[in-house]
Amino acid sequence: MALGSAGVLVTATLIAGAVAAPAASADSRQGQDREARGAAIAAARAAQAGIDWQDCPADWGLAKPIQCGWVSVPLDYADPYGKQIKLAVDRIGNTGTPQERQGALVYNPGGPGGSGLRFPARVTSKNPVWANVAKAYDFVGFDPRGVGHSAPISCMDPQEYVKAPKMDPVPDSEADKLAQRKLAREYADGCLDRTGRAMLQQMTTPNTARDLDVIRAALGEKKINYLGVSYGTYLGAVYGTLFPGHVRRMVVDSVVNPDRDNIWYEANLNQDIAFEGRWKDWEDWVAKNDAAFHLGTTRDAVQAKWLQLRATAKKNPIGGVVGPAELLAFFQSAPYYDSSWVPVATVFSKYVAGDTQALVDAAAPDMSDTAGNISSENGNAVYTAVECTDAKWPTSWRKWDRDNTRLNAQYPFLTWSNAWMNLPCATWPVKQQTPVNVRTGKGLPPVLIVQSTRDAATPYEGAVELHQRFQGSRLITEKDAGSHGVTGLVNPCINDRVDTYLLTGRVDRADVTCGPHATPKP
Repeated sequence: MALGSAGVLVTATLIAGAVAAPAASADSRQGQDREARGAAIAAARAAQAGIDWQDCPADWGLAKPIQCGWVSVPLDYADPYGKQIKLAVDRIGNTGTPQERQGALVYNPGGPGGSGLRFPARVTSKNPVWANVAKAYDFVGFDPRGVGHSAPISCMDPQEYVKAPKMDPVPDSEADKLAQRKLAREYADGCLDRTGRAMLQQMTTPNTARDLDVIRAALGEKKINYLGVSYGTYLGAVYGTLFPGHVRRMVVDSVVNPDRDNIWYEANLNQDIAFEGRWKDWEDWVAKNDAAFHLGTTRDAVQAKWLQLRATAKKNPIGGVVGPAELLAFFQSAPYYDSSWVPVATVFSKYVAGDTQALVDAAAPDMSDTAGNISSENGNAVYTAVECTDAKWPTSWRKWDRDNTRLNAQYPFLTWSNAWMNLPCATWPVKQQTPVNVRTGKGLPPVLIVQSTRDAATPYEGAVELHQRFQGSRLITEKDAGSHGVTGLVNPCINDRVDTYLLTGRVDRADVTCGPHATPKP
């Protein structure tokens, strides 16, 4: 499951003083030292080169005064003078006076596979939540390596990737499982064929963190201010571990559990459990608003309608294209984001009232949107490449089968769909790494951690784990809420503290619990 980069495929659905894994072998320590040196060389080069800011290309959809540019980074940090790739970056200057300016605030929305280039549009659209911070900071976005305009990678033909209907993710038989396993193996092979071994091997979170440090240097900043959401929190955690002295302020929102044992196989199993809980929250809300949606006055009644819809689509895909897989891709945005509660319930309600077209329009792929389909396929390719290369995954099908069969019995909403999405990692064609041991290093300032208790994509335990690992960090808990990505929502208890931290560096004396943001109204 791609970790929630809003707008990126919900269906995809995360060095100076070389401080990596403590129990590393001499070989891997040597590799980390070489990469640390390579990162320092690349950063020094970028500081000298700077960024040649221009108006953004017309087809990027980023109007003036947003500006775009490029930063060159080594493909492989162990070989800093070898092949370089170009990363797309953009920015908008601070809206306050030159005296108010506090530097650049760099953003990552998650994924892995999400583009951060829309971030400066929070200023041009006059987003009130970010108005105070925009006075002090240039808002800087970037496409991480492999994403969008930054040496994009691919694993299969994009039109083929979005084509529908796909197999029902919930298997009825061993034959179904075999067919899905074949698809996963073909997808992994496709990543190697279409992306190439040299690039695929370097698609890792630590490399993206090194890229972030090169961007910092190119911006002319001694230290970075960083905002990461979802997978962007893991990127921030790894950056903070590798470059603790280069962090000025850091906000992480909706946190991936950085424990090495969690990255990434266990993280996806834990997601299945959390999604089930948030799906039920949504069903409760739909039932409470039966006057608007007419889908039943209890959770069980709404669930019965969902199962009926699923069974209908399985027997006969709706409009010829919307089967169970497409339904799930559309409906899972409700447990992801509260902003999807009303739209998803409205489409569901229309379908039950006899309007099937609304569902087809919402859930079927648009084969004519070739640019959107290329972007979707790219997002999923990066998600897969980073998660599969970052860490070692089980190679035994028996383990996958046992774990997912067990989970599916209690948490059926997402389990098998998530399993198939990640299964390419079981036959991954390049060497899998050992995750960084996330911890506090010299010079790391207090990090602000924001998390809702009922988040589906990044369960609450992740925030607690990072809080324990980053000494001096502060945790703001949004209780009885579950939208993924909290800092962008209106909740003064949270918004005011994020503003205070980014504008002054101050955090509360102790951790804070806030009430939930407002529930959507039908």
